[in-house]
Amino acid sequence: MWIWIVEFQRDIYLAFADHIKAFAQGTGWTAFLAFLPMGVVFGAVHAMTPGHSKTVLATYVAGSSSGMWRALMVSLALSFTHVTMSVLIVLLSLPLVSIMFGGNGPGSSPILETASRVLLGLIGAWMLWRALFRADHVHHEGEGVAFGVMAGLIPCPLTLFVMTFAVTRGVPEAGIMFAVVMMLGVAFTLSVVALSVVLFRDRMMRLFNALPRLMDSISRTVEVTAGLVLVAVAVREIAFR
Repeated sequence: MWIWIVEFQRDIYLAFADHIKAFAQGTGWTAFLAFLPMGVVFGAVHAMTPGHSKTVLATYVAGSSSGMWRALMVSLALSFTHVTMSVLIVLLSLPLVSIMFGGNGPGSSPILETASRVLLGLIGAWMLWRALFRADHVHHEGEGVAFGVMAGLIPCPLTLFVMTFAVTRGVPEAGIMFAVVMMLGVAFTLSVVALSVVLFRDRMMRLFNALPRLMDSISRTVEVTAGLVLVAVAVREIAFR
């Protein structure tokens, strides 16, 4: 399965590179636009591979009281930030890429990765404090969106590759259009993950509706666990870089 996903990504990436190269050489929009919808499929499949904060997204949604709409907003914010960071890095300045990547090569961004993990650790600590010391708590929609933005700070390596490829050939518009359709695919996969977690969590919670105290204990336990996981991920990623 993973081999197929990797091969599929490689084939589509190479195809996009060929179409961008042809577009830069003056073949026009027709062929490029005809192939562009494949970027949605590419983004969806790409988001299934390790990374893209799927685990922290699922952990946060499971530990919060987010409903379908709020979970969807979190996944969309994560997807938008994840892809947009790559576009901005390349468009603002190609030399900035080497600064942000700290000389570690493409696909790695130490500054943004550290910032993202620190912020996620702070959210985990907040969830722990809220579960342990507050009698009643309300999850605000802005909190979920903020989590999505923080988790998505790490730029998408493949979007960086395509954007850089397009900019160096003088057709940044082609790279931006690819990024937009790819973001739709990434958003689709992450939304499925978030909504699936909400469905499972709500179904489990309904099993204990007749036992309010047990329900409250389970809710707090899930939130404490989610907070601990987020803090542990942040500490591990920062300490063992």
